[in-house]
Amino acid sequence: MSVTLYVPRDASALSLGAEAVAKAIEAQARQRGIELRLVRNGSRGAYWLEPMVEVQTPAGRVAYGPVEASDVAGLFDADFLHGGAHALALGLTDEIPWLKSQQRLTFARVGVVDPRSLDEYRAHGGYRGLAAALQLEPAAIVQAVTDAGLRGRGGAAFPAGIKWKTCLDAAADQKYIVCNADEGDSGTFADRMLMEGDPFALIEGMTIAALAVGATQGYIYLRIEYPHAQRALEAAIETARAKGYLGDDIGGSGRAFHLQLRMAAGAYICGEETSLLESLEGKRGQVRFKPPLPAIQGLFGKPTVINNVITLATVPLILDRGAAFYRDYGSGRSRGSLPLQLAGNVKRPGLVERAFGMSLRELIEDYGGGTASGRPLRAVQVGGPLGAYIPVSRLDTPIDYEAFAAIGGMVGHGGVVVFDDTVDMAAQARFAMEFCAIESCGKCTPCRIGSTRGVEVIDRMVAGDAAERERNEVLLRDLCQTMLAGSLCALGGMAPFPVLSALDHFHEDFREQRRLG
Repeated sequence: MSVTLYVPRDASALSLGAEAVAKAIEAQARQRGIELRLVRNGSRGAYWLEPMVEVQTPAGRVAYGPVEASDVAGLFDADFLHGGAHALALGLTDEIPWLKSQQRLTFARVGVVDPRSLDEYRAHGGYRGLAAALQLEPAAIVQAVTDAGLRGRGGAAFPAGIKWKTCLDAAADQKYIVCNADEGDSGTFADRMLMEGDPFALIEGMTIAALAVGATQGYIYLRIEYPHAQRALEAAIETARAKGYLGDDIGGSGRAFHLQLRMAAGAYICGEETSLLESLEGKRGQVRFKPPLPAIQGLFGKPTVINNVITLATVPLILDRGAAFYRDYGSGRSRGSLPLQLAGNVKRPGLVERAFGMSLRELIEDYGGGTASGRPLRAVQVGGPLGAYIPVSRLDTPIDYEAFAAIGGMVGHGGVVVFDDTVDMAAQARFAMEFCAIESCGKCTPCRIGSTRGVEVIDRMVAGDAAERERNEVLLRDLCQTMLAGSLCALGGMAPFPVLSALDHFHEDFREQRRLG
């Protein structure tokens, strides 16, 4: 009888040698005359264990990892096809503590199903949300998303239901659904993992959004650096269209929704929704003035819902299980779960999905295992390159939108980058300003000029004597306030966050003697 094995085709797993492992398994099976079925799944997100090979046994899936191609022959000798003992054996995948303690809602299928198989997607609950949505009026779909408390997972955390209601109420002959898949924040990879490991979830979520607001055309604006996600989405879109889940007659309902994939322009600013729309229209990616809001006048001047990958991929669960099911996870006004991405100087990097309310300390110490270097942790940046630096004294802050705002931070897209005590925080502050200067679209003066001047002021500050350092600090703080208050979009408006947090919590790094020491 054929044995089923799972080897990830996830981009991170591939970068760690998953393709060589898959080929070695096929070669060994041929040499030994063993029949097996090799499924290329998504990653479970435990990247310190990748490439992780899973074997289907009567007791459940048994995991081995991290596996190198040179380990494969030994695994066959140890009868790993039947869960045999080996130094790389991890036991039942579902019992690995790092995975077992998570609350995977949006990522429930990622790493479990074959992302190219519509049958497996449906067998694991796929398209039940769409079936439920087809029985509802548009306003009822919008109300379900509103009642669930779903907020945008791309960074702004704006309530998805309000955005959808605005678009629903806008009168127009054409409306659009746009997925912002231009994941560009440092330390983030949740969107990529979802698209590579469960692409039908995004397609289903976009289709439900279309039913909710009356849109008939959708676009996925995908980061140009994601070729594996591109191939996964193209295959899934074609399959969904062939099976009647996209096109002129969705599920025999008589309602239409067409979906196309568009590759992004390779600019960080195009992650901002209005710049994205400009790029999608074939123009230079520059920020638009608001109002009008995209939900009223968006793509090609028509009402448009723009949501992030994780936001849209969560919608099918809400329609399937009900708004109350999702709302019962989380804390305060932060409802449901958030896929958190651990990166940087951390022992166990990867994706952790938990309900809002877990502390930053629990995430870094219990899941991340502390720093990879073994040195003391000094700072954590949450929310991408424009996120504030959180000192150790605030690690007990719950991961919650309002709790982070109260300490001058932001949850953003859920990227968490860890630094040990060797980090130079003045250099990190300078990087934030330099990053803004390089990535600015140039449309507004506070961002375009302010970021360039910010780099110069930090350079003078760290090189000067005490009196000059004090003068330049006053100037830098004033410049940051100008950028915060006057920038047209979040790039210039948030670049001061890491700078001000570095000044407030790591002031000693701006002294030349600390930097030289």
